[in-house]
Amino acid sequence: MQTPGTIPNCPPGLEYLTQINQLLVCQRFDLLEVLGCFATSKKYEVMNNQGHRIYYAEERSNCFLRYLCGPSRRFTMTIYDNVGRDVITMHRTLRSSCCWRNCYVQKLKVEAPPGEKIGYVYQYFHPFSPKFKIKNENKEDVMKIRGPCMLSSCLKDLDFNLLSLDEEIVLGKISKKWAGFMRELFTNADKFGIQFPLNLDVKIKALMLGASFLIVRTTCTLNTGHKFCQLSAKLNNFH
Repeated sequence: MQTPGTIPNCPPGLEYLTQINQLLVCQRFDLLEVLGCFATSKKYEVMNNQGHRIYYAEERSNCFLRYLCGPSRRFTMTIYDNVGRDVITMHRTLRSSCCWRNCYVQKLKVEAPPGEKIGYVYQYFHPFSPKFKIKNENKEDVMKIRGPCMLSSCLKDLDFNLLSLDEEIVLGKISKKWAGFMRELFTNADKFGIQFPLNLDVKIKALMLGASFLIVRTTCTLNTGHKFCQLSAKLNNFH
């Protein structure tokens, strides 16, 4: 997609998001992970619903932590536009991926452009369903995200609904696609979609994009099917 013109009150680089109501995020396939179980930094392409790339994303994380902490690791995700300009930066601290402990909730800070906070994504405690709050730059709640019951979501697509603060209105969703047993067994490559109203505030759209990386990289690893696939892959490489 070509770069849109400047839009008032819109962070530079987010002009794309004013024109769309859907995003598709695909992780780039990495042969090293498949052949040698080598934990590499993740790279993604962010596309519109017509398959045109509008952004690409790259993780920066410590190699040692990728092995030691897995999906719970600390990372910085930088999103670039098609001319190579970094337009969004996401920072996640080292936290446990377990939502059973209230003190180990997930937290993501989103900046657009890098260095200017536009908001946060916080996980909050629930014994069965992953739940998150989207906060503005002043840490005021603006929307919520509610996921499926993790006890009944094995081996299928996972939908996380974007809700109003009273949880009465569904405004959009983040969907993690189940790729099939064999692909999930031999690779961690993810594909997920994001839907939101066309007239939603562009900063909230950017925060939803950040929330999708947080959700897919952490909460989805609690899924029984995903854990089984990861274990099977490790045993396969061991033998």
